[in-house]
Amino acid sequence: MDLETIKETSVFPVGGENVNYAQYFDGTSYLNMISMEQVVIGNVTFEPGCRNHWHIHHADKGGGQMLLVTAGRGWYQEWGKPAQELKIGDVVHIPANVKHWHGAAKDSAFQHLAVEVPGENTSSEWCEPVEESEYNKLP
Repeated sequence: MDLETIKETSVFPVGGENVNYAQYFDGTSYLNMISMEQVVIGNVTFEPGCRNHWHIHHADKGGGQMLLVTAGRGWYQEWGKPAQELKIGDVVHIPANVKHWHGAAKDSAFQHLAVEVPGENTSSEWCEPVEESEYNKLP
């Protein structure tokens, strides 16, 4: 799927280029915050080959993240586990304190709603980029 198709068909606006978090992404992403009240939800769109760096959503209680895939094809991986292919309709439940990354496949733009699960003493820690050689092994 190409980026223009996602922009034309997305239920939620794609938003502008994700410049505030660009240092934590390899490639170009776009962000539209859908909700900043009760539950924080962002519509994140990735150009083909774009992915975020390894990161952890810390929480003392509760917390974590959910991904609701709305367009394209992408990947999710937890530290020490194989990457999982993601497609439209997939839901990923990411527990608090689990190191992970997510992003587009090399040949497809990708979009998901990122839902921040409420918790106590939550924070995000950005870590190293995904190794290019490891990413390139993914189909």
